[in-house]
Amino acid sequence: MKTLTVDLPGRAYDILIQRGLLDQAGARIRAILPRASRLFVVTDTNVLPLYHARVRDALREAGFQTQACAVPAGEASKSAGQLSDLWERMMAFGLTRTDAVVALGGGVVGDLAGFAAATVLRGVDFIQIPTTLLAQVDSSVGGKVAIDLQAGKNLAGAFWQPKLVLMDPDTLDTLDDRTFADGMAEVLKYGCIFDRAFFDLLAGRPSRGALMADIESILYTCCDLKRSVVIRDERDTGERMLLNFGHTLGHAYELAGHYETWTHGQAVAAGMVLAARLGVALGVTPAEVPGQVEAAVAALGLPTRIDCTHADYAAAIGLDKKGAGEDITLILLEALGRAIPHKMPKAELLKLL
Repeated sequence: MKTLTVDLPGRAYDILIQRGLLDQAGARIRAILPRASRLFVVTDTNVLPLYHARVRDALREAGFQTQACAVPAGEASKSAGQLSDLWERMMAFGLTRTDAVVALGGGVVGDLAGFAAATVLRGVDFIQIPTTLLAQVDSSVGGKVAIDLQAGKNLAGAFWQPKLVLMDPDTLDTLDDRTFADGMAEVLKYGCIFDRAFFDLLAGRPSRGALMADIESILYTCCDLKRSVVIRDERDTGERMLLNFGHTLGHAYELAGHYETWTHGQAVAAGMVLAARLGVALGVTPAEVPGQVEAAVAALGLPTRIDCTHADYAAAIGLDKKGAGEDITLILLEALGRAIPHKMPKAELLKLL
């Protein structure tokens, strides 16, 4: 088993990575929640038939009462309506402040369940069991939880750290190729912004089989990089912004596709390529970097360009949480493997785009 500790003062928790870990979920959770009697499991309609029975049995064997709620799979479930429904179901189940919420699924489930846990009864404990690559390397670690508003993505949320993150790489075997590639966009991002050697390793293993052969180490590297940043900047006011490389532009693509045409990973992949090109135009990024990023993105089967209107860019930039007044902080590459924040007027960015 590979173990990492997110050592936040008073809110430290472990990330455990091991094949077959789903069957240990009950014992692992009982070890950190000795007083809990009820666990409310949030999953989705895709994951429910695949993994819920195994997790439920493991939880009940450890003495927990459980109830599951499966939301419709997809981004639309990150809504105020689904959040309200979870609150009511939790209360009907008899959830108390010594109990906990378990997120079993991808990023949508983790974000929704985490926000429900952060707000029901003014906050109850929360366990992440991510089942997609994107959730394992990104959204399950760091405590950002949220729902979407009509105005845009992740605009209502909180920082609510989990008590434990359980990652079973075997769950990735049931992902289709598109969803696996979706997660690889976030994996590649870590190489772009923090670790040139990791980028080169990924670029040399573009096939799913080659990546899965070393998946535990890949998950560990991504989580270790994110953990280090979260410890230094939990509230996303400084260094943690670097994790948003490609996201400012990617959110415009998601918005343009009404969160249906393009997945998050596809949008971020195209956003990273364009951010590298903008970095060259702004005199920050070396001229050879955009081609290297584009080649790596294309080798993973991800889009290198997504067409977008000026209005979509303007809307996404206006809602971006890295904005302050008339300025925005765009994450650029000073070199492959080293990112920096670049503050600029929103109007100037729109003009460049």
